[in-house]
Parts: sequence; C-alpha cells; structure tokens
Amino acid sequence: MKRSIVPGPTYAEMRDPALLPAELRKRASDALTEEELAPVNLFNICWKTGGSEVERIVLPKELTGVQANIIVLSGRNFPSGSMKVGPAYTTLAEAEALDGLRPGERSIIGPSTGNFGIGTAYVSALKGYQAIVVMPDTMSQERYERIRKYGGELDLTPGTESDVILTLERTHNEYVSKPDCYFVLAQFELMPNYRFHRHVTGDAAARAAGDVGNGRVAAFVSAPGSAGTLAAGDYLKSLYPDAKIVALEPRQCSTLFNGGQGQHRIEGIGDKMVTLIHNVFNTDLLMLVNDEETVQGMEAVQSGTEVLAERIGVDPMEAQALRGKFGPSSICNIIGAVKTAKYLGLGPQDNVVTVATDSYDRYPSVSNELYDRHGGKPDEDTLEMWAKAAFLGASLGETIDLNRPGEKTRLQNMKRDLWTRFGYSSADVDRMASQAFWDEEYGKIEAIDPAIAEIRGALTAAA
Repeated sequence: MKRSIVPGPTYAEMRDPALLPAELRKRASDALTEEELAPVNLFNICWKTGGSEVERIVLPKELTGVQANIIVLSGRNFPSGSMKVGPAYTTLAEAEALDGLRPGERSIIGPSTGNFGIGTAYVSALKGYQAIVVMPDTMSQERYERIRKYGGELDLTPGTESDVILTLERTHNEYVSKPDCYFVLAQFELMPNYRFHRHVTGDAAARAAGDVGNGRVAAFVSAPGSAGTLAAGDYLKSLYPDAKIVALEPRQCSTLFNGGQGQHRIEGIGDKMVTLIHNVFNTDLLMLVNDEETVQGMEAVQSGTEVLAERIGVDPMEAQALRGKFGPSSICNIIGAVKTAKYLGLGPQDNVVTVATDSYDRYPSVSNELYDRHGGKPDEDTLEMWAKAAFLGASLGETIDLNRPGEKTRLQNMKRDLWTRFGYSSADVDRMASQAFWDEEYGKIEAIDPAIAEIRGALTAAA
C-alpha cells in the first residue's frame, strides 16, 4: 500500500541549511543526538556542523611533512555517520519528486561496499521503505551490523572490495530487471550522486579552505568508489580553473592506472571500473596508494597518540583530536593529499582539500585483522614506523598526468566498454566526453529543487 512521502531538504538547503526555518533546524539538530531514526534527521544531511560551519580538520604539518595545508572535510557527523547518506537521499528524493515513487510501492536496492549501503538503509528507514543492500561478503562486520540496525536486508555477493562488479551484475540481473518490484539507488551510474557532490560537497570544500592559506583550493583529492565525490572538482574548477583534481587507487588494484584487477583492503574505493558518473575529462592526476599503509596509518592515528606527540612532534592536543576521525579510505585520501602537495610543489599558502567519508567507529574489526597479520598489537616503535611510512614517507612515484595525450580517452574507452554491458549505448557514454553533458546534468537542480520543495509545501498545507 502506498504511503505519504516523508519530506526532506532541497539541494540548496543541504548546501546552506540556513535556508531552512529556524524551528525546523532546531528540531533536526536535537534529533541528531537524541533520536537517530526520527525522519527530521533528513534535514541534517549537510557538511555544516550545527548548520553554519563546515566541519574540517587542518592536519598538523609535523604529521604531513609538507608545507601546503592539508584540509580534510569530515563526513562523520552526517546522519548514519557518513556523507554517503547524501547521495542515497538525493537519488530517492528525486525519484519521489520527479517520477512519483512512493513508500510501500517498491523495495529500495542499494549496491555498495558499505557506506552507501548504510546510507540506503538509513534513508529508507526514515522514509518508510524496505531496503536491500547488495554488497560483497567480506566487508567489515561493523558495516553489516549498521545496515541491519537500520532495518536493511543484505544480499551478499562473493569476494572483496575489488569485486564490486559482482554486485553490479547481481543488481542488474535480480533487481534492475524487475522495475515493478524494486527501485535501485544505482550510485555508480545515476546522476543524483554527481549532483549532490558537485553542488554540496564542492561548496563545502571551497568554504573549508576560505580562511586557510590564500583561501583558494589548489587541489582536490579523492579515491573513487562510485566517483561521486570527484564531482566536487567540477564545482571547484568553476571557482579556481587552475585547481587540480586528483583520483586515487589502491596499488593492489590499479584498474584506472594500468588495468590492474587485484584484491585490496581499502573499503569504499578501488572497484575495478570507471564508473558511469566519473567525469574523466575533468580529472588531472591519477595516483596509487599502498593499501596496507592506509590501515597502518589508521592504526597509528588511532592507537599512537603519544607516539605522534613524543616521536613525531605533533602537538599532544592535536594528536588526541585526531583519534576516532578516520577509516582506511580517509587515510588513503590523506596520503594522496600529501603526495599531491609534493608532486605539485605546493607551498605554505596553498591548500589541498580531501574528504574523510566516515570515521573509525566502523573499522575496529579491520584493526583486529591488522593485529593478526602482524602478530599482535603494535608497540610504539611499530606505530612510529607506520606513521612515518604512511604520511611523511608518501612518495612521488606511481602518478599519471591525465592531461598527457590519450590518457583521458583511454579512461573514456574503459567506461564505454564496461557500461555498454549494462544496457547503455555507446552514444550514451560518448556524450559524457563533453563538459556540456555534465553542466546540463548539474543544471537540472534548478527544476529538481522546486519539485522537492513543492512536496514539502503540500504536506505542510495538508497538515
């Protein structure tokens, strides 16, 4: 049976929560800490803590070893604990506003390796849908537990993070093929993911750098899972045309770099594909990061507060403040940001912005696996070695300048070869080789926002 829509914010309101009525903002802020599953939490989907300031971490230079300012946007305070809830919400909200989807009509499917699946289960719970998350069967137990906590079902496919292509195949074979029963939040291919990050994350990145160094963004760095986050680069380049957009991959699964198809440990990234929503023609650099260093770097930050302070020179309060803030993909992004600053030769006035998608709370089991591989918990000497190798030792190697002739065309061809297997025509994919395509998709927000607001207005009037 169909039920009424549970309303949520527009793109403009997620970018600037001050546009919301003060009373609504207050109710949402209270619910974030007091009632996690209250539907009003949808209005907390934003980068701004308390609705005004972007939560960011400017990393201590004693840890990064570079002159440039490394600024990390923190996604941990989004509802459900990760910024991936934003694309899950916008995909569902657009379907309601534009296509007439209603709760009780179809189940919601979320193909994912973790955070997007958690976001799918969370948003579905708040909006009154049943969610099924399709994901590999070797992700962290904390991710599975969070999905179940929000009432989501799991459809697990064989393999690891690197085998997300199997989740795509399961999704298309079992769910996309039955549109009367299921609506798929296809993060790798649907444009609400792109629109959210270009409009909301891009603005947050610019604001995070506004009072640091020269106030500009010299580079934006992110490891693609769905590659949605890289869409922030399109917004940043509209402000700073010389800004560099940098994509990261695990060394152990270097698909974009050189066609590598290996296994790796960085949950949330490196999915053996060029995603459909990745604007490869606006990405400037491609870098590899060693997966084991991301886990070791995470552990050094989490367990090595005294080591960072006493042996590396980080201010003790800053070292303590880093605890709990980062998972493996966040550390990967930080390592990539350090590599970028070195590669570009950036100075003390230059800003490199990256993203911490989530926080440590969903990775204790990853730490336990690290201990098993190294014969127990690390001592201080080991933590020092790990911190120096991951951050201070980030190398300039394994980098491709995608502005070299043929590189972006190579990635575009990879995209075409994959997505024509999933029902897209070559013409559909080839249109994505033009910036005009991406600008047109972004421009649709002008029509989408009034449609989302109209639903909320109609519900308010009816009440």
